[in-house]
Amino acid sequence: MVGFLADEVTRGPWRSFEVRPRTENGGRPFRTDDGPGPAQDGGRPFRAAESRRFMLHTLDLRRPADAVFKGFHPSSTQRAIRRAEREGLEYDAGRSGSHLDDFFGLLRLTRRRHGLPPQPLEWFRQLLASFGDRLTIHLARHEGAAVAGILTLTCGNTMVYKYGGSDAAHHARGGMPFLFWQAIQDAQRQGIEQLDLGRSDLDQDGLIAFKDHLGATRSELTYYGIPGPPVGGSRAGAFSRAARRLVAHLPDAALDFTGRVLYRHLG
Repeated sequence: MVGFLADEVTRGPWRSFEVRPRTENGGRPFRTDDGPGPAQDGGRPFRAAESRRFMLHTLDLRRPADAVFKGFHPSSTQRAIRRAEREGLEYDAGRSGSHLDDFFGLLRLTRRRHGLPPQPLEWFRQLLASFGDRLTIHLARHEGAAVAGILTLTCGNTMVYKYGGSDAAHHARGGMPFLFWQAIQDAQRQGIEQLDLGRSDLDQDGLIAFKDHLGATRSELTYYGIPGPPVGGSRAGAFSRAARRLVAHLPDAALDFTGRVLYRHLG
């Protein structure tokens, strides 16, 4: 299969393709640049180069809830959850239109802080329509207002964290740690055995630390590109940096429009 795809890159309109294994042992279904590659149908060898690396975090939910809680970082996570409870934060999970509206507002705030447009609202509507009860929007509320939100999907015995957003004005209340703790307990009541916290770029120190503090187990993801790393180079990097500076100052309507136009490139 990999040989066929490599040949398509050579003969067809495609610039490259990328193999994205989920485990370290799942990588290299072919030879890489450190050795000769296998032949394709026409006898031409192909090679793959390491294109990108990420950190993956997963959390074992087969343990009792109190054991999971004890695995949280004592200060940044356990203490934050207790503060959230003292502050009177409330947990609200669902998949209604109002849940989506509140979540999207939080996502927009977060993407703006990161200098990125939000994913299109229509994208989330399509996810809701497609996944049904396998998708849940989890919200933390303070005096009725949503201050943190995450969107999860379930597949078999795994709950996957896909998107999140929060209001920075309420970060001190511990909304995100509180929200993950509530979602974890919900998942365990449903018989979910694992929380997949997704991948993190290696330079996202804060995100990696947050996932570490939830007691999750790290593993490294290595992606491979054929014929090599995706095309882009310095011009793509300069464009991305300029876009980040611009979108941070756009009004909401313009920011949402930018997300609809550029999501496939900057998402």
